[in-house]
Amino acid sequence: MRAIRNTDQAKPENRKKVLLRLWSYLFHHKWLILAAFFLTFLSNFLALIGPMLSGFAIDAIGTQPGQADFAKVFYFCGLMLVFYVISSALSYLLSVLMVHLSQKVVYQMRKDVFDKLVELPVRFFDSHQTGDIVSRISYDIDTVNASLSNDLLQIATSAITVIGSLLMMLLISPVLVLVFVVTIPISILFTRYMTRRVRPLFRKRSAKLGELNGFVEEVISGQKTTRAYHQENTMIGRFDEKNGDAVEAYYQADYYGSMIGPSVNFINNFSLALISVFGALLYLIGIISPGNLSSFVLYSRKFSGPINEMANIISELQSACAAAERVFRLIDEPPEPDDLPDAIVLEDVKGDVAVEHLHFGYDPDKIILHDLNLHAHPGSLVAIVGPTGAGKTTIINLLMRFYDPQSGQIRMDGHNSQQITRKSLRAAYTMVLQDTWLFHGTIYENIAFSRPDATREEVIAAAKAARIHRYITQLPDGYDTILNEDGMNISQGQKQMLTIARAMLSNAHMLILDEATSNVDTRTEQQIQLAMRELMKKKTCFVIAHRLSTIQNADIILVIRDGDIAEQGTHQELLEKGGIYAGLYRSQFQ
Repeated sequence: MRAIRNTDQAKPENRKKVLLRLWSYLFHHKWLILAAFFLTFLSNFLALIGPMLSGFAIDAIGTQPGQADFAKVFYFCGLMLVFYVISSALSYLLSVLMVHLSQKVVYQMRKDVFDKLVELPVRFFDSHQTGDIVSRISYDIDTVNASLSNDLLQIATSAITVIGSLLMMLLISPVLVLVFVVTIPISILFTRYMTRRVRPLFRKRSAKLGELNGFVEEVISGQKTTRAYHQENTMIGRFDEKNGDAVEAYYQADYYGSMIGPSVNFINNFSLALISVFGALLYLIGIISPGNLSSFVLYSRKFSGPINEMANIISELQSACAAAERVFRLIDEPPEPDDLPDAIVLEDVKGDVAVEHLHFGYDPDKIILHDLNLHAHPGSLVAIVGPTGAGKTTIINLLMRFYDPQSGQIRMDGHNSQQITRKSLRAAYTMVLQDTWLFHGTIYENIAFSRPDATREEVIAAAKAARIHRYITQLPDGYDTILNEDGMNISQGQKQMLTIARAMLSNAHMLILDEATSNVDTRTEQQIQLAMRELMKKKTCFVIAHRLSTIQNADIILVIRDGDIAEQGTHQELLEKGGIYAGLYRSQFQ
């Protein structure tokens, strides 16, 4: 396996570009956005009338005993109550609307990510941790969801409240508004400074969480191996290190992010103190009434409060932007290259495969296969053997066009494989790998995965040929038995036989077996080999095997060593040569 690289060290996207892309998702639901803005404006407009009515009520009381006009006091208080109730009801509707909108956006974003995963080449999954990919489609998108449903609404509300409060304060006393000329620039400059410092910390936090998830996924999948080698403490130590890095990244981001809110709140409270002092002086000289001063103080709180809230949600916005960067970076990964404009669709497959002067390396500077040549005639069984790391599985990857060679070509029925559409080329093969893959569903659904239109009789026939039918019928629900995720409720050998039955059901003209019978006993393996040989008449088969007993009837055996074909011939011919194959055979049976 190639070394996994950390793509989060790449140059980050421009924040404005990220926000514009998020907006593009929102714009698909423009009518909901317009409704949200209408409700936001109306709710905040009604709430902004409250402080003015409060000032009218205070002025109606008067400054001297006996001057109070209680009819006006109750009238203005009643209006306040009505406006605040309507504003609260509109705010509730707005919150429900924003949750609905954010769910639509997140659904589309997750769909885009998953659609991209389906399009990505195998090379991408060979070079990225599974846990990190899962982290992007779950944690990172959830972070964006929280920001859209909460922070976006709060920003819109804050903007309307700040503008409305400023206009009302200008109407009441332009002189007192001059206090904010000093305090607001201080808040803005401090917030901008802290934003630039905090942004990279949240980006690092998302990356460290992805690394931690990747490590946890690896450990969980390898629990049996860890316990078999008594390495629990070792893995605990490595987890503690990864966990410590993630916690430290969280601490740094949250620590500096949490400094913004209290600092801006202090500045706002300082401005309120100045307003109280200068407002009292203006009252003493008769420029402002008690009611207007009270209204101004309330509006100043509404004016400075959203600014303080804006500072508090900046850390959440930074986290959402960092998460969105990682999601968009995945969406922007280059997909598998398109087929050539003149690519042909492979039809009426005969199964004639020729490899000519093939050179390939996963890293172009480190070639694995050197000038490889082989020819598989239609209906032949080609066995590929050799030591670990010799390049056997690499040949299979090239046959399936999971990778393309640096030079040379693979010809299928006389056509260069790079001039054939990938879909039709891969449809010509069916694969059974050593690493079995089963999904959560019935046994019937797992076998029929290769041919969803297969009848139940055809599925049963394939299971019988794979020598798994009897076992299935002994289960309480038979073919309707539900398999757990990855088939964890059946043995490894039974999982392997189910995947073989799946392959037998396929109509493909060629078959690739990569250590496909390594998890079954010798007797069952022999039975499967006989059944497969019968079913594969007139089909080309490539078999990678370490157990040489499974390939003695192969039409041709290729011995791969250091990326070259060191020997080739039938089983008997290679034994008579007394070379590498003969040595491997003697090591297993003598």
